[in-house]
Amino acid sequence: MSEIKVPELAESITEGTIAEWLVKVGDNVEKGDPVVELETDKVNVEVNSEVSGVITEIVREEGDDVVVGDVIAKVSAEGGAVAEPANEEAPAPAAKEEVPAEAPKAEASPKTPEESASNRDVIASPAARKRARELNIDLSTVATRDPLGRVRPEDVDAAASAPKQAEKSATAKKEAPKAETTNSSKPVEVVKMSRRRQTIAKRLVEAQQTAAMLTTFNEVDLTNVMKLRSERKDKFLEKHGVKLGFMSFFTKAVVGALKDFPLLNAEISGTDLLVKKYYDIGIAVSTEEGLVVPVVRDADRLDFAGVESEIANLGKKARNKELGLQDLQGGTFTITNGGTFGSMLSTPILNAPQVGILGMHNIIKRAMVMPDDSIEVRPMMYLALSYDHRIIDGKDAVQFLVRVKQLLEDPYDLLLEG
Repeated sequence: MSEIKVPELAESITEGTIAEWLVKVGDNVEKGDPVVELETDKVNVEVNSEVSGVITEIVREEGDDVVVGDVIAKVSAEGGAVAEPANEEAPAPAAKEEVPAEAPKAEASPKTPEESASNRDVIASPAARKRARELNIDLSTVATRDPLGRVRPEDVDAAASAPKQAEKSATAKKEAPKAETTNSSKPVEVVKMSRRRQTIAKRLVEAQQTAAMLTTFNEVDLTNVMKLRSERKDKFLEKHGVKLGFMSFFTKAVVGALKDFPLLNAEISGTDLLVKKYYDIGIAVSTEEGLVVPVVRDADRLDFAGVESEIANLGKKARNKELGLQDLQGGTFTITNGGTFGSMLSTPILNAPQVGILGMHNIIKRAMVMPDDSIEVRPMMYLALSYDHRIIDGKDAVQFLVRVKQLLEDPYDLLLEG
């Protein structure tokens, strides 16, 4: 009998939630066949069987939270012909049902706070998790000095010397469920948050709590962008096989502005600033599971067609749940377009550890006073730049946004410069 376990997923991913079983008890599987889909805080991944045989037991059900190394299914490793022996065991259902009924008890008794639901949202090194188990420390109560929020062994040791804090946190957690029982006479539907939604919620709150976040606004006249698109769209599509959209203009304008104001392409590491000399631009994409931010790598080296092709490819992968970790990691600045949903104005939240995010909004025709005092109807868009005031002064933030506006209002030079 072989076991299917949750494999090592990535350095920063140690747990997940069983999203969907792709097989059922009695199914034949070949080595390498996908058997289950795991939802992690970043992407969904498939777990493959490492042996050929018959699925004899599903140990963990859909919706269960699991960590790396957990046994989630069992396989009879005797090959495809095992179907008949598996049926011979079927007349003893009582014995088979008792095993999984007792197994969770055996596994549950040694569980420490490390395996609690709250800990599964904590980013920690394997060594830190091991240390937390040894000291019986709840990782969610551990403060970390790591600028990226990763808990390390020394943080766990420090937390062990402050038991009162851990007790206080544990007491607060025990009291929390009381609020959930109020107004129970009213109709309520309890829906479990997906792991990705939990992570999005946690990180958005962390971004607001750890960054001195401010937002500045401007507006851009998109007359020339729309005129240029109208002039070039047919030849562009014929030549490159992809449509000329708005996002390539905004991406290239952002890259140009970042070169003039490099601190918006940086991040804080302790008392140091990491000023990045490359331009990996995150493009926020809305999916059924929540917002994801795949990254257009080296956007400064791509022409308009390259940017449009990459955005289209990443958007398709996001909608089809095919994004990999490499598609989501390492962005230096983010662009989000709420205008596709009709947003007129918003204050986007930073995508930590980045220190800047540009919000696009819907295009509205408005009467504008021109330099000669005439009034014309122009397609206008409000822009919002949220930034970390710890390292970016208001002057630089405003000038950055003005530079983006200038590049968009004179897109011919932008297009020629690539």
